[in-house]
Amino acid sequence: MTASLTRRSLLSLAGVTGIGLAVAACSSGDRSGTDGGGKGGSAGGDSATPTAKPVAKSVSPAQVPLAGGVTITVAGTGLAAVKGVTVGGVAARDVQASATKVTFTAPHQAMYTAGSADVALFTSAIEPSPSANQSSDGNGSAANDGQTGATQDSATATPTPTTAPVPDASTAVATSTLAYAALTDVDRQLQYAMAHWKDYNLAEYGTMNPIGGDCANYVSQTLIARGWQQRDDWYNRDAGAAHSATWTYCPTMDPWLTTNAAEFGLTRRSLDERDKVKVGDIVFYDWNDNDSPDHTTIVSEVFTEPDGTIRIKSASHNQDGPYRDLDEMITVQHPGGTAWFHTFDA
Repeated sequence: MTASLTRRSLLSLAGVTGIGLAVAACSSGDRSGTDGGGKGGSAGGDSATPTAKPVAKSVSPAQVPLAGGVTITVAGTGLAAVKGVTVGGVAARDVQASATKVTFTAPHQAMYTAGSADVALFTSAIEPSPSANQSSDGNGSAANDGQTGATQDSATATPTPTTAPVPDASTAVATSTLAYAALTDVDRQLQYAMAHWKDYNLAEYGTMNPIGGDCANYVSQTLIARGWQQRDDWYNRDAGAAHSATWTYCPTMDPWLTTNAAEFGLTRRSLDERDKVKVGDIVFYDWNDNDSPDHTTIVSEVFTEPDGTIRIKSASHNQDGPYRDLDEMITVQHPGGTAWFHTFDA
């Protein structure tokens, strides 16, 4: 009898304990669902609301300058994971994202050409890189940058490949579009510069290559596109048949710009003031450091490296190129050279 009662008591106790253990196991599963651990957490994850797929609903402003530089806002949903943006295949800077919007600074259009551009959003950061130069003999441009009797060998004349690859828009998590347009004087200047860095505007301005080089002729043309007017002391007429030295000859053009700086809204700056240089500014180069310029170009890009180094790219004739690197020009191509700027005050 005692044994029987003992067995019944033990079974009863086991039953109570089992109930207690079952309750404990159920509570543990709830906690696992809360903290993500165990099978309970897995089940909880299966029932959780999935992350919303990124959707871009609108872009503002929808039209931007060719030179970029304005803040763009993409509104939508599920955008918090966005870390990188490209516009027309060019990486944007200053990307910031929340669930409902992405903001970034628009890059310049790759070749300052008006038209539609894809805005592509990615979940990985995309590091901006400077534009790669191209080269062309164009309409007979000599490759000596105005340095009489000297030419560059094929190694130094080869464009430096500086543009890093960016992901294709087809791999983006969301896309939209915006339109680039020539909205400012600088836009129109660079639009002209890119249209004619290798396709000379011979019908209107001719070429000065037969008489020493076309670099100043080209820079002057871009200033006309910017809004300047020809005048008695600065002109090119009849497709170059009549022209002033201030238009076509670097050693005359440079001091003429300095003399008229207040009228033109220009400031002459030294090479170490490149932090003041902007797209559309004028660069003069002195290859042998004798205080007489040999070459001139138009700034087509100002690029700041992650370490703060400022790179200046420019478009030119002699050599013909859209994105020639200033430092490469005065160290590799013309060792011992120097340069200075005429920057626009506004």
